[in-house]
Amino acid sequence: MTNKKSKLKFENISKSFGNQLILNDVSIEIIEGETIAIVGPSGIGKTTFLNLAGTIDQPDSGNIFFNQENITSLSEKERSIFRNKHIGFIFQLHYLLPQCTVLENILIPTIINSSNSEKKEAEKRAIELLYRLGMSENRNKLPGQLSGGECQRTAFIRALINQPELILADEPTGSLDEENAIHLISELIKLNKELNTTLLLVTHSTKLAEQMDKILYLKNHKIN
Repeated sequence: MTNKKSKLKFENISKSFGNQLILNDVSIEIIEGETIAIVGPSGIGKTTFLNLAGTIDQPDSGNIFFNQENITSLSEKERSIFRNKHIGFIFQLHYLLPQCTVLENILIPTIINSSNSEKKEAEKRAIELLYRLGMSENRNKLPGQLSGGECQRTAFIRALINQPELILADEPTGSLDEENAIHLISELIKLNKELNTTLLLVTHSTKLAEQMDKILYLKNHKIN
């Protein structure tokens, strides 16, 4: 780990919504390639932590650094470009477009790619990832023809398609049974290690959390 670089750093971050304090003076550093579980009671602020890391929300005070660059000062347009380039999001619901095939859904984050060569490379990656996750035969199916687990696998691949440096996963297996959830997270961790991406996973499952390199506990507006 000594040769690894800082990927994400929270420096004295505080965040409130109205009169409700969510995070209070949180400072934490995450190293590239780490897999980290974030656990804590419902409503404690785990999703807010991910949203701050992904520049969806802005802190009330403090600074957030990504690859040692302060990202809290980015404009809304710059944050949008940053997210598409560096971050992959996975949510509890898959949010697949029902009118698009599996392959088309996966390639949605690549639409802004301007060159044909970039689009061809993205499609090649998509097909490879579909194969890795046992989804090759489903590439031309619509979401309505898939099981819940297959839809979530598609969402996982979509999050990986732009080769992000950071994956933010918010209860991504909440709609799956335990066996399928553990299998899917195991595959994500394997891919994470191969691609040297950093993974932050919010989960209520102890078994899933224990698969990560590190577990962070969110309690009393702090992370330990």
